[in-house]
Formats: sequence, structure tokens, C-alpha cells
Amino acid sequence: MAAVIPSERKRVWKTPAGVTLCAGTEIADPGSRGFVLQIDEAWFHGFVVRKQGQVAGYVDRCPHQGFPLAMELDRYLTPDGDLILCSWHGAVFTPLTGACVGGPCAGARLTPWPVVVADGVIRTA
Repeated sequence: MAAVIPSERKRVWKTPAGVTLCAGTEIADPGSRGFVLQIDEAWFHGFVVRKQGQVAGYVDRCPHQGFPLAMELDRYLTPDGDLILCSWHGAVFTPLTGACVGGPCAGARLTPWPVVVADGVIRTA
């Protein structure tokens, strides 16, 4: 009997608006959290960061080689919480703009994922 090879998961790069992600208090300041959402038959991978009371969302894909940024669950920030870190090749990004300020893709940007905080809840926008 031949082995069944699973098909590659389809990926999407956008989400519908209004999807509840978590309570705003579930992400420290500074802090981050990853999210995987099923959209029909495909999957979206993104993360949210909180810094200085503001929240920003990004597609979990480094502009350098397209890898997810975190090797460890929800560890998107440098240990001091100042920057977003790509764990694979060391690129660093500003948390609220997604601009790469160092590493192999300096000058590039993370792809924004629109999120909002309303009534203490983080949702897709």
C-alpha cells in the first residue's frame, strides 16, 4: 500500500474584518501573540504586538525569505521588547511600523494585518 502524502496547506494573506482574536489584556506591553485562523479551506498566519499602549498586526512572514518570524510560540519580540525579531536570520523590525531596521532585509517592511482594539477586545479590521 502506498503512503499517503498530505497536501500542502493552502495559505491566505488576508482575513475578514470583525474576527475576535483575544482580550486586549491577554498581550503584555510590550508583548506579542501569534494567531492561526482557518479561512474556508485555507489558513492565515499572523501576529499582534503591543508596544507603548498601541497594537499592530502583521502577516507572519519575513520579507527576507518568507519564513514565519518566531521559532518559539508567541516570541516575536527581542528579549528587551524593543523590536520584532526574525528568529531565522536576525532581521529586526520596529513594532508599530513593521519597518526593517537591521539584518538581511533592511529597508523592507512586514506586511500589515489590520487589527483594532474596541471595548477591550482585539479584532481584525
